[in-house]
Amino acid sequence: MDLLNINNLRIEFPSRHGTVVAVDQVTLRVGPGEVLGVVGESGAGKSTIGNAVIGLLEPPGEMTGGHVYLKSEQIDTLGPEAKRKIRGRRIGMIFQDPLTSLDPLQTIEQQLVETIEQHLKLGEKKAKARAIDLLRQVGIPDPEVRIQNYPHQFSGGMRQRVVIALALCAEPEVIIADEPTTALDVSIQAQILDLMRRLCRETQVGMIIITHDMGVIAEITDRVAVMYRGKVVEEGTTEKILGNPDHPYTRSLISAVPRPDIRLKRFPMVNYIEAEGSRPRNIDLSTHWLGQTRDFESISGPLLSLKNLVMTFVTRQSFLKSRRKTFNAVDDVSFDIHEGEVFGLVGESGSGKSTVARMICSLYKPAAGEVNFAGTDLTRITSESERDFYRRQMQMIFQDPFSSLNGRMKVMDIIAEPIRFHKLARSNREIEQIVTDLLDHVGLGGRAAVRFPHEFSGGQRQRISIARALATRPRFLICDEPTSALDVSIQAQILNLLKDLQEQLGLTMLFISHDLPVIRQMCDRVGVMKQGKLLEVAATEDLFENPQSSYTHELLDLMPSLQSLSNRGLEVEAGQQ
Repeated sequence: MDLLNINNLRIEFPSRHGTVVAVDQVTLRVGPGEVLGVVGESGAGKSTIGNAVIGLLEPPGEMTGGHVYLKSEQIDTLGPEAKRKIRGRRIGMIFQDPLTSLDPLQTIEQQLVETIEQHLKLGEKKAKARAIDLLRQVGIPDPEVRIQNYPHQFSGGMRQRVVIALALCAEPEVIIADEPTTALDVSIQAQILDLMRRLCRETQVGMIIITHDMGVIAEITDRVAVMYRGKVVEEGTTEKILGNPDHPYTRSLISAVPRPDIRLKRFPMVNYIEAEGSRPRNIDLSTHWLGQTRDFESISGPLLSLKNLVMTFVTRQSFLKSRRKTFNAVDDVSFDIHEGEVFGLVGESGSGKSTVARMICSLYKPAAGEVNFAGTDLTRITSESERDFYRRQMQMIFQDPFSSLNGRMKVMDIIAEPIRFHKLARSNREIEQIVTDLLDHVGLGGRAAVRFPHEFSGGQRQRISIARALATRPRFLICDEPTSALDVSIQAQILNLLKDLQEQLGLTMLFISHDLPVIRQMCDRVGVMKQGKLLEVAATEDLFENPQSSYTHELLDLMPSLQSLSNRGLEVEAGQQ
């Protein structure tokens, strides 16, 4: 008997512009101990299915057809109170966005213990012991201490691990994992996937994994359903889908998986003809606004130079200094980035990569050290106008596309805001044209300008963030996991766009990612961080072919390779590479 049966599901979103069919006649089933993978481009309807199953479909979305059965019980017709009892206890959910799915006003202990006490009826002491054990299982260091922290005190990857622990804490029968490894580095991803696989095998939990990561699909799933524009275009065993797919969209999607073994000039694109509408337009920078002359002075030496950077966070406050607890998120880090270079920064979540980025753009003030940009130490600037001058030259694409966009502003205003602030256009008409062009370039189209962020999928929101970052025609671009929320097809489009902009505009980039194949394709040099320290810096090919530190060796060994994928039947068409 199937644990979860989704039968002919249809979900519509009515609006004054017409009705959007987000999910169209989708049928999926999951048996005990089985892992079903659901893949497809952002906006295909994958997350909408997961939200509908647990009764968290956002208005005005509604189920207009089909049924959902948990074992033999129909659950789509249950009332709010009955659905609340099922959520968490019988169906666990790992949400795509770890920041907005955790309560910022409660500690991790309060959130985990409350959930365990509610569903398992354990006492507070046993509930806390189980919470600490779960944090240890998902790879949180010092769980006895970190359980007392708030969500904002964790990195994106560590927050994702907390969300996974939250989904597992009530021992559910079915788990719906929406991009569960998006923000995780390869070492923690391997640990989490092993935990999920053991959970399914040992306790016969059924699992649906919604992901764009073909490595995760190859590693953990038994069957795969491929979605495109709300429909399931192909379904079968993992070996069949990865090894010998029937549908042209599936074949094209698989071919876009980044190569980890060699560096290519460009990322392979999804060539399925119906996907044309989602591609960015080619840019003729000789006539385009982005290609206009920028008034930045040329310099000799590196554009960015970090010297002995230290960032300290307080983990326990106390009036007495001797009783405070602190840790160094960044510990004596130094490196240079030259003009026109793409510098990669890799390491496990919590290693300090994003903290370095935030110190560079003055969102964090270092405890010690220097951030020299274009010959000026940014840590010593006191004038707000001078700070704005350098902020225009450097822009950041944040890791989290959900919380980095203002939900009360339309996309037009979000992207136009930096243009207006820095007075880069003469009229509102010119601003509107610039925003429309930018949206076209990142593959959303000008019609997206009149919508709000909540109307887009995670991957589409990230493209809005990229358009906003380009709006000031920056000299230096900080990309903090810019494609972590994107499927492989959109990832290829966005990374090719960034490559084009870097080459044609002479952009300098700091590219932070846990996706090592992407790092190999994008970066000229790479730095490896662990526990706040910079272990090594090397040219990209040298680092991949001859790593110096044992930790780098470990990361490369855990990286999914074409050979490991082919063991599950994946064959990338040579003509697409």
